[in-house]
Amino acid sequence: MIKAETFVEGTKAHGFALWTGVPCSYLKPFINYVIDEPSLAYIGAANEGEAVAIASGADLGGKRAVVMFQNSGFGNTVNPLTSLNMIAKIPVLVITTLRGEPGGPHDEPQHELMGQITGGLFDLMRIPWEYFPTEESEVAAVLSRAVAHMDATRTPYGLVMKKDSVADHKLKSKAQPKPVAPFAVEPWSYGSAPLPSRRDVLAAVQRANRATDAVVATTGFTGRALYALDDRANQLYMVGSMGCASTFGLGLAWAQPARRVVVLDGDGAVLMRMGALATLGYERPKNLLHIVIDNEVHDSTGGQSTVSHSIDFAGVAAACGYPKVLRAHTAEEIEAIVRDQGDELTFVHIKTAPGESGSLPRPKETPVQVVDRMRAWLKESAQ
Repeated sequence: MIKAETFVEGTKAHGFALWTGVPCSYLKPFINYVIDEPSLAYIGAANEGEAVAIASGADLGGKRAVVMFQNSGFGNTVNPLTSLNMIAKIPVLVITTLRGEPGGPHDEPQHELMGQITGGLFDLMRIPWEYFPTEESEVAAVLSRAVAHMDATRTPYGLVMKKDSVADHKLKSKAQPKPVAPFAVEPWSYGSAPLPSRRDVLAAVQRANRATDAVVATTGFTGRALYALDDRANQLYMVGSMGCASTFGLGLAWAQPARRVVVLDGDGAVLMRMGALATLGYERPKNLLHIVIDNEVHDSTGGQSTVSHSIDFAGVAAACGYPKVLRAHTAEEIEAIVRDQGDELTFVHIKTAPGESGSLPRPKETPVQVVDRMRAWLKESAQ
């Protein structure tokens, strides 16, 4: 058994600054220590995949991050780990607990199968892993192996934690509630005016962007349409990782507090991980602008309807704690909002017409090249 301090301070020596995840009783000492340590940050996520996205955004922004969760939630991470981290080469340190360990301590029945296949899941995803250290003398070597792999391959590394690997650490800090402002979103009203196209909205964003803005576009037609309008080094076209654009943007905004991050999201993507709105609404990064382009269909897969026609996204965002929530009706309104956001987390919802005029090109650059280009741009344009 090791002290939480030994491992956490060891990660600090390797430049890890952010911890994010979903609690498990095995992880309690870590989470408590990190929350109490003023030189570190902890972002609690609504689900495990969201935590991977937060950590990935932070890594792109120049800050190493640790993701931790119970293995029963491992499945939630498969989407971003396989379609974002492994494809775009974004390394994060993944710590998962081993509930339901074969031959281990008695556990609840829902952990039985996952306990048997946890290591196999890492193997299937081609992510190297080892057991979490249980002796103080092992910590430095484990971290050195993990960081060496992450630096050499730029892909994640896994640690599987058995029960009682870390000594207890009592939490001293207390979370501060962040009151939600009175519900003050203007009523839902779009009238009979023609809806703008997705491209109209994206072009407005490009016209109004600040020179130092980092733009994160959700996977599918949104990223491809943005690329078709004008490919820029400050634009990241998300691959896979459906629904993770906003939390990826949160991690990037945390790592780059002097830079605005503009997230271009879609109705289908938001619906996939709507818990992200609660995480963002609590963290409230002042430098993030979250724009949801809602055409009520899954455009890139054939135009099947989403359920956004019965959802009030702006109302949900306000209820989740976004301090500024707006409805836009035209591309011109989007342009004005992007120019004059102000210094607070802002959510913008706009309805657009479904469909695309003509075929959309796919980026010629690979996901790795897009990520590398943005990494270089972030350094060159640092404020």
